Amino acid sequence: MLKLSKFITASLLYACVLAQPVCAQYIVTDDTAEKYTAHNKGKFFIYWGGNRESYSKSDINFTGNGYNFTLYNVAAHDLPKGWNIDYVNPARMTIPQTNLRVGYYINDHYSLGIGIDHMKYVMTQNQKVRANGYISLPTDEAGAAYNSIYNNVPVVLTEEFLTFEHTDGLNYINAGISRIDDFSKYFGIINTDIIQVNLTEGVYGGVLYPKTNAKVLGKERHDDYHISGFGISAEAGINLTIFKHFFVLGELKSGYINMNDIRTTYQGTDRASQHFSYFQRMISFGGIFRI
Repeated sequence: MLKLSKFITASLLYACVLAQPVCAQYIVTDDTAEKYTAHNKGKFFIYWGGNRESYSKSDINFTGNGYNFTLYNVAAHDLPKGWNIDYVNPARMTIPQTNLRVGYYINDHYSLGIGIDHMKYVMTQNQKVRANGYISLPTDEAGAAYNSIYNNVPVVLTEEFLTFEHTDGLNYINAGISRIDDFSKYFGIINTDIIQVNLTEGVYGGVLYPKTNAKVLGKERHDDYHISGFGISAEAGINLTIFKHFFVLGELKSGYINMNDIRTTYQGTDRASQHFSYFQRMISFGGIFRI
């Protein structure tokens, strides 16, 4: 039995020695094989996620029959939904603040994309601001209570005087170009087909298509979609790709919005205009595939 045991042991050792070049060949081939994630050209991607915004103060001008006034340094905020099933409920997906983008890689680093940032903008109620201009409405209208000449006069933005929000929403429809770079090696990651860390940057431009909910001086609001202006933006973030096809994207975006034609009431001449900057934080989930 002892001799048999020695024979078997020796035979196994000899087999391992003989097999070593073959095994090594397969190991080398596996390590050096080109990864699916090594190239992006020709791939499509899509992502969906949520956002939060911070807005700069803005000057808002209101014009119409019997009034023309500007409110200065008006503060506003977003309207977050929080973690909610509405983000994945097709019937309620437009209720939260969301981001949607689809794109195509024209080479390994650059992609062209189109998307919509569904943000929400709410003027902070009951704040005190300065006003310039005039209000001269017929005495039978509720807003006539505010008839006056305003010359840097402080006013409180009560609900009776003004409510103003883009909550369905501040829709920024945009297109642009973005860049992606693989930073996996800096994290010690070798097999990027399992997990890959990418740095992303992009610049975009487009139009604002809000559904503005405004009640100016007690007048009936105009609550319908309307192309109201344009925007430009730039963003940067981290893309974590898992198992080649799925990714989580966290990005920071800064932008400028100029809305020079905001519908406020059903009277066709009534308009508002404003411009402001914003800072957006976004997290999204998506997929990337070669078709």
